[in-house]
Amino acid sequence: MSLFEFFKDFKRKIKRQMNGKCGNSNGENQDLDPYWDEEFADSLENWGEGNVWDEIQFLLVGREGRVLDIACGTGKTIDLLSKYPNLTIYGCDISDFLIKKAISKGIREEFLDICDATHTNYETNFFDFSYSIGSLEHFTSDGISQCINESYRVTKKISFHMVPVSKKEKDEGWTKTIQGFHNNSTDWWFKKFSESYLTVYILNSKWQDNISKGKWFVCIKEGVNIA
Repeated sequence: MSLFEFFKDFKRKIKRQMNGKCGNSNGENQDLDPYWDEEFADSLENWGEGNVWDEIQFLLVGREGRVLDIACGTGKTIDLLSKYPNLTIYGCDISDFLIKKAISKGIREEFLDICDATHTNYETNFFDFSYSIGSLEHFTSDGISQCINESYRVTKKISFHMVPVSKKEKDEGWTKTIQGFHNNSTDWWFKKFSESYLTVYILNSKWQDNISKGKWFVCIKEGVNIA
C-alpha cells in the first residue's frame, strides 16, 4: 500500500469511528480532509504570529505541570512552549499526518497521541492545564460539547480555548470558507463551555479576520485558585 493510499484508508477509518460526528441534519459537515494536506500543514506554521501564540504563552507563563495541546497540529505551539522548564507539553490530534510533522520537528513521540479530541486515551485529571486554539469551531455542535466535556475530564485545573466568534455577535451558524466552522456569538460559546464548567471567564484575543474575532474562554475547575 502506498503512503497516499495509507492516509486515505486512515481517514476512512477515522470517519467511521466518529459515528456521525462529522456531520448532521443541521448542515454541519466537519471537513477532515485539510488535516492530511501539505499546504494546510504549512499554513499552521505562521498563522498565530503576533496574536494567539503570544497569548497562550502569557496565559501559561509562571505555571507548572502537565499541559495538553488539544488538536496540536504540527506542534508549532508545543515548540513555542518548550522553553518554559516547569511545563511538560503533550499534544493530540486526529491526523497522523500532522503528528508525523510534529515528530519530524523533534517533539518526542511519547508526548503525542493520535486520537479524536472528543474521546481521548488520557486518565482523568492527568493534566494540570489544557488548551485549544482555533479548533473547536470546526466540530459539529454535539462534537463541541463532547470535546469541552473531555477537556474537563482530563484537566485538573484550567482549560484555555481560543475560538472565533461572529463580529456581528450573532449566531450565524455553520459557515463555509476554507473549512466549515461555527461563526456564532460570544454568548453561544459561553453557554457551550458552561455546560461543563461552572466558572468561565472571557478574554479578548488580538486574532481576527473579515467576519470573526478571537475570544479566549478560560474554563476553571471547581476549587481551583487561579492566582
